[in-house]
Amino acid sequence: MEEQLKALQEQMEQDAAAVGSTEELSAFWQKYLSKNGSVSGLMKGLRDVPPESRPVVGKAINQFKVQAEEVYQNLRARIEQAELENANRSEQIDITMPAVRRSTGALHPITITKNQMIDVFAGMGFEIFEGPEIEDDDHNFTRLNVAKNHPARDMQDTFYVAEDIVLRTHTSPGQIRVMDREKPPIKVLVPGRVFRSDSDATHSPMFHQMEGLVVDKGITLCDLQGMLDKFVQTIFSGDVKTRLRPSYFPFTEPSVEVDVSCFECGGKGCPLCKHTGWIEVLGGGVVHHKVLENCGIDPQVYSGIAFGIGVERIAMLKYGINNMGLLFENDLRFLKQFKD
Repeated sequence: MEEQLKALQEQMEQDAAAVGSTEELSAFWQKYLSKNGSVSGLMKGLRDVPPESRPVVGKAINQFKVQAEEVYQNLRARIEQAELENANRSEQIDITMPAVRRSTGALHPITITKNQMIDVFAGMGFEIFEGPEIEDDDHNFTRLNVAKNHPARDMQDTFYVAEDIVLRTHTSPGQIRVMDREKPPIKVLVPGRVFRSDSDATHSPMFHQMEGLVVDKGITLCDLQGMLDKFVQTIFSGDVKTRLRPSYFPFTEPSVEVDVSCFECGGKGCPLCKHTGWIEVLGGGVVHHKVLENCGIDPQVYSGIAFGIGVERIAMLKYGINNMGLLFENDLRFLKQFKD
């Protein structure tokens, strides 16, 4: 047993000298200190030692175990220190090198435009209301004076979810929901996404609208033009003027299309305004008396004005974008142009 201990001690010293990594340290521990290691084997071999010699041999085995554990701890500390120093060297930063440039994000042009539009009308006292994108036929059409057989339904190119459930074709259902829950005076702005089965350079199956509604005593079409004058002058230019042209919408009477004098050429005529000096931007009118009645508001006492603005339309005019698809392709080369 003494010869065996001496041989193990010499072997341990050789093995310890060869340990240079965490993997080799683990192998050292397995060989000498694990449950199946040399120290454990020596302990099991005590039963073969004569009883009178066991105390001496047991003491020698314990001394070897303590020595092996001490060698292991010293090796562990040395390797951990070496690995820490290697990590520090590899993670050192050369402060003379140029810094890594990280690009920052920016708001999407639709979001920028929408926020600017909301700011204008919020400054006029408008509250903000957001209705559901999936609407029932009653809110999207019927109570807006669009009957089941009304030809205006064909203009909407509607996506039907079920027989009487649609993806809203405009934000006008928000008018109904607001008038159902509030009594005049009402001054509300309804922004949101809308959906129509239409797609080309100036149309998208999904786009954004902003509906405005004012209901009170003595509201007239002049109030509409006054508000829209303020809006276009803030968004485009202080010299821009508006023009109202007769039109037709089932939920307003009279109805108008609203043009702005061309902010590119000052009304002289250019490709942007198709040489007319005017650009169409939105539609609106005086709220139809049947729409007020459908919401329990007496049209003999109150009147209202409503308008609907396409957010993409304003963004395209404001930033000179000639294809609506660019707003939805998420091409960073395009979007970076709108970074402040």
